[in-house]
Amino acid sequence: MSARVARLSRRRFFKAAAAAGAVIAAPTIVSAAAVGKDGAVAASDRITLGAIGIGNRGSYDLGCILWEPDVRVVAVADVRGRNRKRAKDKVDGKYGNKDCVPFIDFRELLARSDIDAVLIATGPNWHATASIIAAKAGKDVYCEKPCTKNIVQSLELAAAFRRTARVFQGGMQRRNLPGFMFAVDLARSGRLGKLRAVHAHPGGMGTRMSGWMPAEPQPAREEVDWDMYLGPAAWRPFNKRLLGGFNFEKGGGMVGGGVLEWGSHCVDLCQWANDADSTAPVEYLPAEKGQTSATYANGVKLVIRGGGWLKGMGSCPVRFEGDTGWVETGDNGDLVVSSPDLLVGMGAKLHGYPANNHLRDFFNCVKTRGEPLANANVACHTHIACHATNISLFLGRKLAYDPVKNVFPRDAQANRLRSEALRDPWHF
Repeated sequence: MSARVARLSRRRFFKAAAAAGAVIAAPTIVSAAAVGKDGAVAASDRITLGAIGIGNRGSYDLGCILWEPDVRVVAVADVRGRNRKRAKDKVDGKYGNKDCVPFIDFRELLARSDIDAVLIATGPNWHATASIIAAKAGKDVYCEKPCTKNIVQSLELAAAFRRTARVFQGGMQRRNLPGFMFAVDLARSGRLGKLRAVHAHPGGMGTRMSGWMPAEPQPAREEVDWDMYLGPAAWRPFNKRLLGGFNFEKGGGMVGGGVLEWGSHCVDLCQWANDADSTAPVEYLPAEKGQTSATYANGVKLVIRGGGWLKGMGSCPVRFEGDTGWVETGDNGDLVVSSPDLLVGMGAKLHGYPANNHLRDFFNCVKTRGEPLANANVACHTHIACHATNISLFLGRKLAYDPVKNVFPRDAQANRLRSEALRDPWHF
């Protein structure tokens, strides 16, 4: 090395060292929130979240999330311009800034490396597909129900979260509400005797196909991105009546979703009460006199019925019956039991709608890497039970189901309804 180069190198070194020293010597101001003082949550312990699909239900969930002190919402995504603006204003208003970034395409939100978890509250047509894409992007997911459109998609959802080791919570919030939890514990603990039957409210039993609606002028992408709204659904012309969220292709392409809508809640609670979170009934009967039924391998009968509930139970009623006792409850938070002794140990009454406890269960598991109460395996089998019931209703006949192989044995017609084609590029 020449003397001139050596002098230049030394000069550069001492200049860099001096600059570094100046930076070190300068006072550093760190906010109280960054280090967790004054009751704030330290940035290092904060979950950064993006919200995907912020219509009616998504807006409700977002409102609950914004009150969580250890969660920070940084971005929202929705195919509808008015939803994006409303959500951004809501987030910015809560935090007192203009930092929330709105996206049309949720994949741009998922590409942000600073986002730990996402809320998915799109229309049901998108739930499973968006959840699987999010898991592959390394995000934990809270997904509204119904979580899947068919049996095969239910299996794909569980496999994706098992493979990626991401946390998933299906939006069956009644798993984290005291009255329902207490009723389920009565069944699982044996306090009702040997369990014989579990009863669920379906919300409806219609299973007609979605069909086609008249074409209307398609709005600009900034107002509604129609192609992204359709997503994995078969293409069809724009019609504003399809923008309600609970639209076509909700549960095997069946309008109304058959038993899937309330079944996502009520059948889910029956699955839990029967310790059936990793399986599904093995036999399904079509509707008769306003109800349908299925039978588990352990002999417990699942009754899905619209009427005959005790007065005042509210929405989402369930009933569990054993050899020595029974319990019935619903969204009003009351429990009616066969004997007052069964109420010993019951805690405070809480109405069945709030999602706060369920979201908190999710966020706790994001931090601990534990399994939430409505994890992907639970959601998979609850939805399989609902989808198989819908197939029986649609075909109008008795079906046998193998919950190990997840097929209808020797029944080609029923097996064709286990899945449906997804539009490019949304298939896996």
